[in-house]
Amino acid sequence: MFGYYIDLATRSLKRNRALTALMVLAIALGIGTSMTTLTVMHVLSGDPIPAKSAQLFRVRMNVFPDDTFTQGKETPDNMTRRDAEALLHDARADRQAAMSAGSMVVTPPQGEPLGVEARYTGADFFPMFGAPFRYGHAWSRDDDAAGARVAVISGALNEQLFGGGDSTGKTLRMGDQGLRVVGVLGDWDMNPRFYDLSNGQFGDSEQVFVPLSTALDLKLSTSGSTNCWNSAPDPHAASAPCLWLQYWAELDTPAKAAAYRRYLDNYIALQRQAGRFSHPGQVELQDVMQWLDAKGVVPSDVRLQVWLALGFLGICLLNTVGLLLAKFLRRSGELGVRRALGASRRAIFLQCLVEAGMVGLVGGAFGLALAGLGLVLVRHQPTDYATFIHMDLRMLLGTFALALLSSLLAGLLPAWRAMHVAPAAAIKSN
Repeated sequence: MFGYYIDLATRSLKRNRALTALMVLAIALGIGTSMTTLTVMHVLSGDPIPAKSAQLFRVRMNVFPDDTFTQGKETPDNMTRRDAEALLHDARADRQAAMSAGSMVVTPPQGEPLGVEARYTGADFFPMFGAPFRYGHAWSRDDDAAGARVAVISGALNEQLFGGGDSTGKTLRMGDQGLRVVGVLGDWDMNPRFYDLSNGQFGDSEQVFVPLSTALDLKLSTSGSTNCWNSAPDPHAASAPCLWLQYWAELDTPAKAAAYRRYLDNYIALQRQAGRFSHPGQVELQDVMQWLDAKGVVPSDVRLQVWLALGFLGICLLNTVGLLLAKFLRRSGELGVRRALGASRRAIFLQCLVEAGMVGLVGGAFGLALAGLGLVLVRHQPTDYATFIHMDLRMLLGTFALALLSSLLAGLLPAWRAMHVAPAAAIKSN
């Protein structure tokens, strides 16, 4: 029976091609606009590390002295070296890493020196954030403690410096300093780069990774936000009153997360008892998705564009409702004959819905093409996320699902009106 409805719908759509084209165009415009904005929203709000996002926590605390503390002010994103080293020493999490962004100039075996982005962190960074290795491995916690002259490099830098081969054991030159390469990363697409949103939310990962202790010993250049509440000759000194380190902890169960939160509260209480400050302090422990939401990784204008696009889709559907209603009522004589020959109201209703669904599927196909064009335009916008916007299989299937659902909703009222056409009156009027 379904095949019969499809045949009837095909004949009906071919009979009045201008009206069919208008309905398809209305659906296509609404779907194309909506799917363009929904795809952008999908990419920006996606989980960058779904297997572990509920187990990785950004640790934030407010340890400002009393004269700079403001009650109710947002908890700082970064922490002091003093606090980070205390948390690392206690090691209450399954894994933990303090880190900072940096930059350095490396000297290839041949050619001009290269400026590269760097990350100074700990050995736990790589298993915490799922960084894959093509060659070698991460350095060890003993290397962290010893300030070992070691490094992990990206696959792209390995290609530039060493021709893409296994470069473990080779020396990464930085002027008169050298770091032994212990590992080369494979393909690693971490967007948004949630572990340090202050140093670019979207983009390739850093090219060189160095133990934080080594970077401090060598006084390597840092980048990112540094907030000092008193003058400090060296903002990176162990006792400097400066916030500059990001801190992440891995806790694989809710119970461990609750226990770690209590540990942080106790740490703040001990700092207050020691006379460091007298205010109650602030502590935040946020998992990956909570952290992304708190930092507004999805821009407000993107959310607004989604609502505007969905509103435009609604207007397109209202136009489609009117066109379908006019089309079905013009066929009241044909539908009346079918009713007189024994077709039930349900059969008429399903026939009209199948026709509306076919309009939706064709409109969805054209809408997909318009969405593809829209995404090309998005990728040419001057934003850091533009190059990462693409339509995956989920959104591709969602395009047709939205088109079909929209057309069926638009067809409900016209189909309901059509099935209530009185057979005798319809036949007599024709």
